[in-house]
Amino acid sequence: MYKPKSLAQFRNAETHQLTTFNHVTKVKTIAVRRGEKVTIGEVQGKGYITQLWMTFPGWFWQHWSPESPISQTILKTLILRIYWDGETIAAVQAPVGDFFGNGLCEISNFASLYFGMSSGGFFCKFPMPFKKGFRIEVENLDPVIDTDVFCNVIYQLTDDEPSDEGYFHAQFHTGKNPGAEPFTILDAEGRGHYVGCTLSMQGEPHTYLAFLEAPEYVYVDDMTKPRIIGTGLEDYFLGGWYFREGTFIGPFHGVPSRDTLNSSVAMYRIHEGDSINFKERIRFQFINPRSQDRLKTFAFSSVAFYYSDRPGEKKDLIPGVEDLLCWYRIKNTDRLSMP
Repeated sequence: MYKPKSLAQFRNAETHQLTTFNHVTKVKTIAVRRGEKVTIGEVQGKGYITQLWMTFPGWFWQHWSPESPISQTILKTLILRIYWDGETIAAVQAPVGDFFGNGLCEISNFASLYFGMSSGGFFCKFPMPFKKGFRIEVENLDPVIDTDVFCNVIYQLTDDEPSDEGYFHAQFHTGKNPGAEPFTILDAEGRGHYVGCTLSMQGEPHTYLAFLEAPEYVYVDDMTKPRIIGTGLEDYFLGGWYFREGTFIGPFHGVPSRDTLNSSVAMYRIHEGDSINFKERIRFQFINPRSQDRLKTFAFSSVAFYYSDRPGEKKDLIPGVEDLLCWYRIKNTDRLSMP
């Protein structure tokens, strides 16, 4: 993936911006009503995205529109998709909250090296190469909220010869688990390398965090036996003892949200030199070693980030609203998940 050696290094590239601001009408946003898919912008050429930033209302009270409905679920039901080189199925497909670091239908102010939530804004700095162009799309699946998306994307066009760089992917998974069943955060084919994930989890009962006992099992090429097995889920995120000392933020790993009473945790980890390389296929799961009689039901949602020689996914991985809103409780609200 493209990464300059230093800020002083010259780049053989032409800088452009894709923006929702219409300089003719002076309107800054693109409306995304309930049930709509809207293309934010489309670019032709060869190059790479260097920064994506966006924001939108609906999850907070709008003083300029006091009668507008408020629902934090819009953080889960607003879907971001990015298509590379004319593909019809997106390589990036994830709820906005999960993609930027917290899938619990809540906001966490934090900044890692590659993504974060910046006091009302959402940013991603993963380099995203393309050979023919890209298209960015937003879909609003929320049953209540119409929203307006602000978006700015910095991209570089270049005439350099094609390099050995993969297409950026963001693969979403979610579900409910009785406790001991494996749950998958990445299942991909082709050649590539896994560079990290966001993972949000919540136990059904209050004050339950034993789902963090599950170590990672990473299958690389050979699906019959794992190449990597960890010692615990919080250990994979470089913490310990169920994140005993609470939330923390680092450039490559962190816990933006931890609420023991609510039985909820949001975590992220980024791999650079420690990326997990695969030639044919990768499957990344967490599996709890405890017996089912010692475990309780939990919900999870995740986004795995990886680079691949394939420009698109095989299918759309976004489920319906009922499955998206998997949580038993949403912080700062009295609302339960969808029935």
